[in-house]
Amino acid sequence: MLLAGDIGGTKTHLALYSLDATPIQQQEAIFKSADYPSLEAIVQEFLAQTAVTVKQAAFGVAGPVVNGESKITNLPWHITESNLCQTLQLSPGAVKLLNDLESIAYAVPHLSAADLSPLNSEQLDPTLGGHKAVIAPGTGLGEAILFHHHNRYHVMPSEGGHTDFGPVNAVQMGLLRFLLDRFNHVSYERVCSGGLGIPNIYAYFKETRPNEESPTVRAALAQSPDPTPVIIQAGLNNECELCRATLNTFVSILGAEAGNLALKVMATGGIYLGGGIPRKILAKLRDGTFMAAFVNKGRFAGLLSHIPVYIILHENPGLLGAAYYGLTLDENSHQ
Repeated sequence: MLLAGDIGGTKTHLALYSLDATPIQQQEAIFKSADYPSLEAIVQEFLAQTAVTVKQAAFGVAGPVVNGESKITNLPWHITESNLCQTLQLSPGAVKLLNDLESIAYAVPHLSAADLSPLNSEQLDPTLGGHKAVIAPGTGLGEAILFHHHNRYHVMPSEGGHTDFGPVNAVQMGLLRFLLDRFNHVSYERVCSGGLGIPNIYAYFKETRPNEESPTVRAALAQSPDPTPVIIQAGLNNECELCRATLNTFVSILGAEAGNLALKVMATGGIYLGGGIPRKILAKLRDGTFMAAFVNKGRFAGLLSHIPVYIILHENPGLLGAAYYGLTLDENSHQ
């Protein structure tokens, strides 16, 4: 069997797959990450319940992977491929760690039409191929590239979400100044994510437009440990002007950075929106705000208007991508 995992600061999702050309999920389980001292402890508990033999394993992890090692964001875990090989009693090279966005990217070529929601209708001929890219606002902002070469896709990890935020209008310039007073570096992740971005944008509008905050939202925020769902829901329902402005600004920034990524990669094969936020704000992404920002690149607006843009609807593309990568682990280990 193949063991695949999607490892995050909040939850760890493990599943067993058949080692066929198309991975078929056999068993799965979700664990609360903070309840365990290590990924190895979760893996041991999961396999003790299954009584199967694992031949190889691949895990997408929420953090950068360097030389087969990773420290998970928001967890005191230090994960290494060598320790996992020992835990699973596998030979070196039979376990692979991937950045979580790499995992999503490996899933992209295998997603069905039902797994995707297009945001634009005028698109380049998909049979022509071309590079693709994934941008995923969730707790943070992740990005990854699918490089098209010799009729196949090769995934390249990226930490593009930590590049400098570039405002495109007066409101965003005010947001940047507001955040520069609080941080020594303002990345796209600080303005285009659920964990940081949405609360930061709301805080900016609250300071500059204090009379527009809804008393209901203020009370809900005071009681909620996570402000982002409160702000998103009130913005979608037009219940609070500050929440609506926050959502508009967030989607505009996401569209602009997705357009930046498309230009840097020449992603004629498509831009794919992953992460936990896009699926929650489908209506807002479809109202034109995102695409207006995406194509707002001067002389290249025409090109960008024809690049396919999709929202990933699949509930766990990271797990699926880890499984597909795991199927070709022997081949990939020699690249």
